[in-house]
Amino acid sequence: MDIGFVGLGRMGLNMTTRLQRGGHRVVAHDRGQPAIEAARERGAQGAASLDALVAALEPPRIIWLMIPAEAVDATLDALQPRLARGDLVVDGGNSNYKESRARHERLAPHGIAFVDAGTSGGIWGLENGYCLMLGGEKTAISRLRPVLDALAPPDGWLHAGPAGAGHYAKMIHNGIEYGMMQSYAEGFEILAASDYGFDLARLARLWNQGSVVRSWLLELTALALEKDPKLEKIKGYVADSGEGRWTVAEAIERDVPAPVLTLALLNRLRSRQDNSFRDRLLAALRAEFGGHAVKEK
Repeated sequence: MDIGFVGLGRMGLNMTTRLQRGGHRVVAHDRGQPAIEAARERGAQGAASLDALVAALEPPRIIWLMIPAEAVDATLDALQPRLARGDLVVDGGNSNYKESRARHERLAPHGIAFVDAGTSGGIWGLENGYCLMLGGEKTAISRLRPVLDALAPPDGWLHAGPAGAGHYAKMIHNGIEYGMMQSYAEGFEILAASDYGFDLARLARLWNQGSVVRSWLLELTALALEKDPKLEKIKGYVADSGEGRWTVAEAIERDVPAPVLTLALLNRLRSRQDNSFRDRLLAALRAEFGGHAVKEK
């Protein structure tokens, strides 16, 4: 089937490639011309503008957005006047579920369906497939089935519920991911600090052979440690893309204690500090009440 694709970043370009491998015709657009050219080289039809994208698709159209959350509303503002009743828009990025519900309600009076698709798989999704959590009306999800079957591995997509459910599920998925990553990071730091000189990559590989802590994240841990055993080539600055914050806010809003996920998020914020005011004050207080030595700049 035909599908328009907006956003050709690290995941978007690979998703268009996987769709084409599945026999679909993809019309691809991005703000950057080099990204459009890259999609053309992989077999997609390039579209230099949203007008060209819409014109290249026969109605009823399906257009998949794979763009940053902050750009979705502006893109919908530009797309909506160009679309017609019966068209379908999918937001496959990491949007807040509340905004996804609002977008569904905004487009519905125009006869335009909206599906929020929580998408997991990263840069490995091209070969392994993408795990897809979908929110929206059943009829819209049914229309998407051929696309979903091409993007996901077997049993790799789920209609999670009505509008917003897909991005809600992805939000919690990412919150859990934060906690899992934090536990691996802390455990391997203790191993690295021990007297035993462990081969951390080999240990990570071992734990993926039947251990109760085996996971894909542990496979990636092994890969990272094989490339750089002491992780000397990277800085310990850990960014976040928003879902962890939303998960913690949701937990607070619903009176659900989530200490592990919360602390994992706070540790990411902590990783971005260098010589923080807080730590300087702690050192100063120890000096004031106990005469403890401080390190001068």
